[in-house]
Amino acid sequence: MKISISTLRRLPVYLNYLKQLPEEQVNISATAIATALRYGDVQVRKDLGAVSGAGKPKVGYNRIELIETLERFLGYREVKKAVLVGAGKLGEALMGYGGFRDYGLDIVAAFDNRNFGQEVSGRMIYNITELKDFCKKENIKIGVITVPHFAAQQVADLMYESDIKAIWNFAPIHLNLPSDILVHDENMAASLALLTKQLEDKELLEAED
Repeated sequence: MKISISTLRRLPVYLNYLKQLPEEQVNISATAIATALRYGDVQVRKDLGAVSGAGKPKVGYNRIELIETLERFLGYREVKKAVLVGAGKLGEALMGYGGFRDYGLDIVAAFDNRNFGQEVSGRMIYNITELKDFCKKENIKIGVITVPHFAAQQVADLMYESDIKAIWNFAPIHLNLPSDILVHDENMAASLALLTKQLEDKELLEAED
């Protein structure tokens, strides 16, 4: 099923909210979800309707069934192996976060040009020269980039040569790659700028009141 990128970004938000609800809550309506998350009621109904037709008038969705539907749709129930390149502070933090498996991602190894030969959170750090052979041997299709911006393009090219099909890029740079490889940029600077701007606007409105 094909859905919009904006809907795809909201689905994990719905899932996290549903998981935080008390176990004794059996049903949940789209209106209740919209109110809690400050989304539009119509938008939530449309998003959920794109992946589940189980909502019932005046009853809503069975919470557990909706969680299972969202997890299946988002691929969380099938763990995919990934490698990380750039075993610095950010790379170590990502390797140490055990929650990725809940979202269908397992960073099985890291690669670096300096810190190889060590273990971080039970994962071995290999020499970057071993990346291609490792990925092909283990059939790795997802790569995570946490190197400085000046090294990111070179790492991305190496990942492409290693038959990786999707890249999660934390480096603050646009990667130039063939169209058959998926790239998601995690731009923390842009997120911080948006948060700061929204805070300024909120403070301005409060001052006017």
